[in-house]
Parts: sequence; structure tokens; C-alpha cells
Amino acid sequence: MTTSSHQLHIAMFPWLAFGHIIPYLELAKLIAQRGHKISFISTPRNIDRLPKLADPNINFVKLTLPHQDNLPETAEATSDIPSDKVQYLKKAFDGLQDPLSHFLQISSPDWIIYDFAHHWLPPIAAKLGISRVFFFIFPSWAICFLGSSSSAMINGDDQRNKPEHFTVPPKWVPFPTNIAFRFHEAKKILDHEEVNVSGISDFVRLGLAISGCDVIATRGCFELESDWLKLLGELHQKPVTPLGLLLPQVRQDDNKTDTTIIEWLGEQKRGSVLYVALGSELTLSQEEVTELALGLELSGLPFFWALRTTAHELPDKFEERIKGRGIVWTSWAPQLRILSHDSVGGFLTHCGWSSIIEGLHFGRALVMLPFVLDQGLNARFLQEKMVVKAIPRDEQNGSFTRNSVAETLRLVILEDQGRIFRENAREIKKIFGDRELHDCYYIDRFLDYLQNYKTG
Repeated sequence: MTTSSHQLHIAMFPWLAFGHIIPYLELAKLIAQRGHKISFISTPRNIDRLPKLADPNINFVKLTLPHQDNLPETAEATSDIPSDKVQYLKKAFDGLQDPLSHFLQISSPDWIIYDFAHHWLPPIAAKLGISRVFFFIFPSWAICFLGSSSSAMINGDDQRNKPEHFTVPPKWVPFPTNIAFRFHEAKKILDHEEVNVSGISDFVRLGLAISGCDVIATRGCFELESDWLKLLGELHQKPVTPLGLLLPQVRQDDNKTDTTIIEWLGEQKRGSVLYVALGSELTLSQEEVTELALGLELSGLPFFWALRTTAHELPDKFEERIKGRGIVWTSWAPQLRILSHDSVGGFLTHCGWSSIIEGLHFGRALVMLPFVLDQGLNARFLQEKMVVKAIPRDEQNGSFTRNSVAETLRLVILEDQGRIFRENAREIKKIFGDRELHDCYYIDRFLDYLQNYKTG
């Protein structure tokens, strides 16, 4: 780790979702460790929910979210509201333009690092002479799939307007790839785009955010995605600098919850347990919960299911039948501690990029069940590398059966035919687990860029 001679002042402003805020905070800590000053911007309630940090180089800046009809008074993050209310959160978020402008005027940071929703931020920062980093937490292939910021995103020149158009790789990808959405995944995305009271679509937000930056930063590395990183720069005519994978740190808490879970894991055989977690904000249907539960039961595997909700009914007498073999946990679970435990052999995941990084950081075999956003593209990327196996689903509606769940889980965790997934997961851990590469090389490289290319 290097310490630069000139201290930079960097403002950081993630979108109001903890899946965005936490990677931004991890980046902030790595930058602050090198002696640079960070102004970490969010709303009061979001900042109050973050881990307490003792680093004097990180200053938390609270901007009050304007009142918005159709939003509860306490709603300041996507996790506070159902998905159909997020459009109102974006409308309220757009009301932070003046408070942010005032803060930037009085604080004069060298750089600001910002997210996809901030379509109005680049002109404000540019007028004040502040250099701009666009940092999107999605991987490079997911951004490339959407096309050019100027033509496809802002001007709407992308002719793809039906789900089937997104089920093949885009014409602007010049190398062989199978990365594309399934029909049901594409339909969800297009349906989501049609409803937006903020007056500006996510595609346009993203396009304006990218076109207004000086450099694009990604949560990725050349070792995994060099072709995609090169294409990303070519599509947007911007320099691209990967930040590494921003690897997670396992907290060794000794609270009662952690102790109960770790004790149960300690009673299981090495590599035998399946960990199941489909993200903190994903809403499953009752049918999906039922089929997943019965699939876990049919698999015969020991499992820990972080369900995170009591809104659904489990099958009749399900918990009685799996008692001693499986646990259904409906409150917060220490995901990193669970994945790091030797008894865990596999991870059934929704394919969020953060969850993939966490699973492969510990070399766990992954079973994929993607639902929204970049998740399907992430699954295809890792399928190309034979690192994961996806649960078979109906192409049109995305439904799956208990039998397809059970068969896929047994294949990946137990059977000889699935050995390749277990071996490849352990092999790719050499990249996903290399802290020297990600926390040192890539962060130092990024800061060298910020030192050399800041405005003025």
C-alpha cells in the first residue's frame, strides 16, 4: 500500500440503496487508509445505519431527503420500501441537487465519485471545477450490454424494445459471448422501465451520469474481464479504471445470533452445508418460496436458508420434517461468517455481484437463481467459465420446480458430474481471494490516476 504525497479530498455519493452504499463505503475506507480525505454523502438515516468508523479521514455528510408524497417519512433507502415505491424515492432524491451544490461549493473537493441515479450531478460539479468519477457497482459486461451512453441510453437510438431483443448478445460486442438475458429477465426490466413518476428513466439517468464523468470506475479487474473493460471504454469514449473487487472483511462478532449459527455450522460435516440467500430486497412469490422449500427438502442436503422475511407461508410441517438438517432464518444473518465456515460447500444465490464476490472469495460452488437487473448477465458470465450451475427455469415466465432445485443442488454439491463446478470455484478463488491484488494494486492504481488527472 502506498501513501501519496499530496492529500486528495474526495466526495463520495452513492445511490440510496445499501447494495450501493456498502461498496462505496468499502472503497472509502481503502482510500482513507492511504491518507486521503473522504466526504461520504448520504441521508441522515442511511448514515446512522452504517457501521461506526474511527478513521478521522472519513467525514459523513448528511443531506436531508426532501418530503415526497407516497413515501413514508422514515424511507431513505430502497430497503425501506417495496419495489414499486422506488420511483418516488428517485423523485425525492432529485430534490437533493441544491443541498449537494451548496456542500460542494463550501467544501471544494478535488473529485466526486457518484452513482447511476445522479443525472443532474455532473453539470453541477463541472461548473465548480470538480473532477468526476462515475462508479457503478454493476460489472463491466452489464454496463456494456446497455450500449453507448450517448446514442443508446440518452438519445434512445437502441432499437431493442422487446424482451426477445435482449436474449442475444448485442451487435456491438466484437468477441464471442453467451452473455444475454433470458426472456423472463428481459421482460421484468422492460416492465420496470415503463413505470417512473420521476420523469426520467433509469437508462437516461445512467447515460447522463456516464457521459458527464471524466473517468469510469468499475468493481472489477483485468484478470476476469479485460475484453469487457476495453469495450466499456470504447462504447463511452471514456477512460476506464477498475477498482478491483473491493473484497469483503469478515467481522468476528461474538453476539448471540452469530454464536448460535456458528455452533450449528460447527456440528456439520466439512463442505456439506448449502447456504441459501437471495438478497435482502428480493420479493419472492408464494409459489417460488414453496418450490424452493420443497426443493431444499428433496435434495437431502443440510442447509441454512437466510429467508429474511415471515411474509410467506412455508409448506405444511416443512420445518418439522427438516429439523436438525436445515435451518430457516428469518432475521439478519452474518453472510460472510457463514460463507467462510469450513462446513459450507455451496451457495444458492440470486447472482448479485456482491454476493458472487463473497461466495467465490471463499471458493464456494455457486448455484444460480437470478431474478432482476444484472443478475442474469452475471450468471451467464460465470457459466461461460464453468464456475456455476443455474437452476433450470421456464424461459417465458421464470418459474422453477422443486425437482429442478433438488437435482441442481445435488449435482453441484455432491455428485461426481458436478465436480467441475467445485474445482473451478476453488481455482477462481485465486483471483477472488487475492487481497494484495484488489486492496493494494488496484486501489493504488486508481489513486495514481486521480492524482495525475484531476481538474486544475
